[in-house]
Amino acid sequence: MRNKRYDQLFEPLAIGPVIAKNRFYQVPHCNGGGYRDPSAAAQMRKVKAEGGWGVIFTEQVELHHTSEITPFIELRLWDDDDIPMLAKMADSMHSGDALAGIELAYSGVNGPNLYSREVPMAPSAMPIRTFTNDPVSARELTLSDIADLRRWHRNAIRRARTAGYDLVCLYGAHGFGVIQHFLSRTTNHRTDQYGGSLENRSRLLRELLSDAKDEAGDSMGFSLRLSLHEMTDGMGFSNDEVRDLIGMHADLPDLWDLAHGSWEECSGTSRFTGEAAQQDLVSGIRKLTSKPIVGVGRFTSPDVMVKQIESGVLDFIGCARPSIADPWLPRKIDEGRVEDIRECIGCNICVTGDMTMSLSRCTQNPSFMEEWRKGWHPEIMNKKGPSESVLIVGSGPAGLEAAMSLGRRGYDVSLAERKTILGGRVSLESSLPGLSQWARVKDYREYQISQMQNVNVYLDNDLSASDILEFGANHVAIATGSRWRRDGVARAHVQPLNLPQNMPIYTPDDMMENAKPTGHVLVYDDDHYYMGSVLAERLVQLGCSVTLVTPSAYVSEWTLNTLEQGFVAARMFELGVSLKLNTRLESVADGAAHLQCIYSGAGHDIPVDSILMVTARDADRGLWNSLVDTRSQWADNGIQSIKVIGDADAPAPIAWATYAGHRFAREIDTPDIGDALPFKREVTKLHPA
Repeated sequence: MRNKRYDQLFEPLAIGPVIAKNRFYQVPHCNGGGYRDPSAAAQMRKVKAEGGWGVIFTEQVELHHTSEITPFIELRLWDDDDIPMLAKMADSMHSGDALAGIELAYSGVNGPNLYSREVPMAPSAMPIRTFTNDPVSARELTLSDIADLRRWHRNAIRRARTAGYDLVCLYGAHGFGVIQHFLSRTTNHRTDQYGGSLENRSRLLRELLSDAKDEAGDSMGFSLRLSLHEMTDGMGFSNDEVRDLIGMHADLPDLWDLAHGSWEECSGTSRFTGEAAQQDLVSGIRKLTSKPIVGVGRFTSPDVMVKQIESGVLDFIGCARPSIADPWLPRKIDEGRVEDIRECIGCNICVTGDMTMSLSRCTQNPSFMEEWRKGWHPEIMNKKGPSESVLIVGSGPAGLEAAMSLGRRGYDVSLAERKTILGGRVSLESSLPGLSQWARVKDYREYQISQMQNVNVYLDNDLSASDILEFGANHVAIATGSRWRRDGVARAHVQPLNLPQNMPIYTPDDMMENAKPTGHVLVYDDDHYYMGSVLAERLVQLGCSVTLVTPSAYVSEWTLNTLEQGFVAARMFELGVSLKLNTRLESVADGAAHLQCIYSGAGHDIPVDSILMVTARDADRGLWNSLVDTRSQWADNGIQSIKVIGDADAPAPIAWATYAGHRFAREIDTPDIGDALPFKREVTKLHPA
């Protein structure tokens, strides 16, 4: 059934003493579960094994308690007590004949040790380099410490082998691993045999790989994960030095795992980074070594994947985010179902789980990290219950997901949309600068629905409460979305601002419905996610001069969690947008906006022609409120339940909406669990001492 064009993707290839069954390589990725939710992480990766991945890795695994990255929740391999949870993950990976890989990390200058309270150690003494700028420093590793570090790596490799892993990745990428810290002049200021020349700075790398092979013999393969380009004050580990290093040590690891520079660059969002973005940095490296190379690039297109291999750029197609959006991506290609691939949209909602120390989400795959907790499978729905029909009002991300998932369960589904196109907010937002790939949320679901005989779509249908009663479906979902507020209410102001009638006040809805302000526009961003900066860019495209005002210390503050805040700020400067941070809009009068510092209260006026309010959203609950008044008539009209879902319930990012639609579809005709938890969890076992 597979298109012969893709045969190369399914050719086996050796990684040292072990053989990968194909070229699909799930590189290490975090998931917000780590040591707190190991069964959830194990089941998530078991689904990937079912999906046909040839290699599946854990996330970053802390190999010793003297280097840990609390508050972030990763896996640990500190002693033998950690082996059972890691063995469970290896077993899950092996269930689909994938090679099981473990990424071992000693975080060095990135490990503040807030939990263990050990003094951090790094190649050179310097302040800890973390996302949160923890006010502690690392001391320089002595030669005795380096000997300990080598022994700790051997201990971890021995435990990994006991846990059943086939591959070990030594982590030296994204600025997070001690190997990179030794290689980079940014973090290595030593003058002994471990500093100075590239030969010296790579000494630890050689020693660790030599020790690893001595410890494991021919039972495991070893990969080395390196950043392709790191530049900090002109001193980082550059792409030229990466090539020199690989030339010097061409056959030292069994595989070279090459990732873009920082994590922010490597996991760039689709707003700023395209597919295969690191190709220029990795091209030509294949000629420097006889060992295979894996690289990433948010690969979702099998044609792009084949080109990477045919052109000799890569031997393995590395995927993290695409493997989250569609764990069955290889299987679908193999089965000739390319059109069924659930493509990553590059929004980095998955990354926010790790950054917020919570379980990760995926906009495209609402079952991600719910495989064990709720028993959800991304490709298999629970069987249909005794009810027959479901009416869904609204075709935004919640409504589309609900319709598709209920169709898969076998219900007769009617999807009513008041507009003439499907997609709701997704259709509108994907037309904004940099967000075109977000249309995949709509496109995937619209296509799947179009293949279902039991799902009927009714466009240009603005249903009333009486229409819904008359329709008589067994179950009804109200997915009518939300609207942006015009009055300034959000976080800084909980009461409406007094706004003059003669000043044009716009909302994001107006902008997405083709409003075209002119002159000097003040964007007031008290939402703090992407919308304020995206619309500032849109206004510049329209020829406006723009001032973005926010009570936050950052423009688009929550994008710190999607790793794009630095790119957002840079884009604003590039476009000439004036930024006023730590500032709130207090009032508007006589063609001027009165602004106030959130700390000092000092105020000043700036002349403006209009205001764009990016503040709170109100759920559109008008239809629901009308239905509440008719509750006594529901049963007489055959209605068993009516539920509000998605933004109509409570506005949030798109991933929350697809999750809500999926949950609604899963829970139709399931037993009432009362006050019981709606998910499984793992509870810490008390130590006997």
